[in-house]
Amino acid sequence: MPRRYVTLDVFTSRPFGGNPLAVVLDAAGLDDAAMQQITREFNVSETAFVLPPKDPSHRARVRIFTTAHEMPFAGHPTVGAAVLLALEDKLAK
Repeated sequence: MPRRYVTLDVFTSRPFGGNPLAVVLDAAGLDDAAMQQITREFNVSETAFVLPPKDPSHRARVRIFTTAHEMPFAGHPTVGAAVLLALEDKLAK
């Protein structure tokens, strides 16, 4: 099944600078093994997977994977995914 994704550079104002990040925007239905494989395919330090929120008052839930394992938290994937979702919400209006 095709998935929407974006690659971006976090903490920079210029292309190919900062921290590279891949964000999979519709990760619902992916299991841990699939997320790990996708992360390895992107070959960046972290990949953020956007999922439906568990709490309906939240915008989304994000899981972060490195090429080796899932991380409970990481700075640039959290910031990058949040900014991307905010931009998507703004464009949708």
